[in-house]
Order: sequence, then C-alpha cells, then structure tokens
Amino acid sequence: MSDPSGNAASPVPPAEAEAIRAALAADRVGTLQQISALSREFEGIVEANALVAIDDEHDPEGSSTAFERAHIASLLSQAREHLNDLDHALERWEAGDYGRCEQCGEPIPTERLEVRPAAKTCVRCASVAR
Repeated sequence: MSDPSGNAASPVPPAEAEAIRAALAADRVGTLQQISALSREFEGIVEANALVAIDDEHDPEGSSTAFERAHIASLLSQAREHLNDLDHALERWEAGDYGRCEQCGEPIPTERLEVRPAAKTCVRCASVAR
C-alpha cells in the first residue's frame, strides 16, 4: 500500500503514529533546550578559565576544570548527535519512510519506536551492528 506520494505506507498504526510523532517533536524541543543550556555552561567554563592563568598540569584545580570542560563538550556532542537523529526521523516521517528499518526495509516494531522514536533500524539489524 502506498501513500499519495508513491511511498510505501508507514508500518506504524495510525493510532500510535501521532503519539510517536508528538514524542519526536517533544524530544526535539527538549534536546534543543539541553544544547542551549550545555552551550551556556561550556562558554561559562571557557570564560572563567580565560580570566585566570591555569596550568592544568600543576594547578590542583586545573585537572578538574579540564575534566569538567571535556565532560560538558562530550554531553554537548551527544545532544547534537541526538538532534540530528531526531531531524532524520522527522525527515523520514515526512517522506513516508518512518518506521521502516534503513538496513533491511522491514517494519520496526511499534514498541521499539515508542522507546526510541528516532530508531533507524529494527532490533535484529541493530543487534548485528554491535
């Protein structure tokens, strides 16, 4: 069965589809807020360190400052990657491909999509990729 654009119909039942679409949108908003907060925190650390001469190797506070900066940078990178995954899921939604495994083309179980709305693969393909 195809939608009007000629794409295969989404394997996600309509009743669950809108709830998953809403979850994607809400997750995207939350992720944007998280990126904003982490960016402010990272900038604050950088600005605070710019005001003092820090020698990470010899300053007892330097290593914790470097760790904190690296930790925030890692969280920021993860949040940006998650945002890209959400945007890709929304693009698949618009194209009518959402809910299909990008590797094998089989439907992704609704239960998986409820837990991981940005999932690109079915459980079988995800377990093979590990």
